[in-house]
Amino acid sequence: MNPTHGASQPGSASTLTGLPCYVRVTGTLEQRFVEFEFAIGDPEFAVELVLLFPQFHAFCAQHQAIHLDAEEGARLDYERLKWRFGAPGIDH
Repeated sequence: MNPTHGASQPGSASTLTGLPCYVRVTGTLEQRFVEFEFAIGDPEFAVELVLLFPQFHAFCAQHQAIHLDAEEGARLDYERLKWRFGAPGIDH
C-alpha cells in the first residue's frame, strides 16, 4: 500500500504558519548535495538539512523560502558566537 496515494502534497510551511521561511546554504557535499539551514519565522532558530540539488530547489519553492545572503549569514554566525562564547546582546 502506498501511503501517499490519493493524498495531496503538503502545503507550504509559510502558508500553514503565516510566517516567512528562510534558507541559508552552508555548503555542498560531493557536488550532489546541498547543506542548508531552514527556519520558520526567525532565521536564528533553524534546523540543518541536506538534500540533493533538485530536491533542494523543490523544497525552497514549496515553502516559498527566502534565501539569506552572505551578510545575513555572517550576522547570524556573529549572534551565535556571542551566545556561545560571550555576552548576548553586547557588541564588542
